[in-house]
Amino acid sequence: MEHNEVMAMMGDMGLPFAYHHFAEGESPGPPFSVFYYPGDDNFAADGKVYFKSRQLHVEIYTDVKNPALEERVEMVLDAHGLFYRKTESWIEEEKLYEVLYRMEV
Repeated sequence: MEHNEVMAMMGDMGLPFAYHHFAEGESPGPPFSVFYYPGDDNFAADGKVYFKSRQLHVEIYTDVKNPALEERVEMVLDAHGLFYRKTESWIEEEKLYEVLYRMEV
């Protein structure tokens, strides 16, 4: 999946989003999302990259637990044929829930 396809997919989620982070003071109120590529998981053959694969993280931030929003996000990921793993955490300092979707593109 190319970067422009990831951008379109993020738009399909219907949330304000940014790559990696919002600029200081420009973060919208929750819910919002960020996405980034923390690394790669390339497959090698004969000492060369045979198949390129990037890790993609999509983070959703809410101030209350929002299962309906998570379901909407997951429907978009499913529609794009992506396998993902999901974790959730509470960020005490920000008073926000973070739902993290990890996948490869």
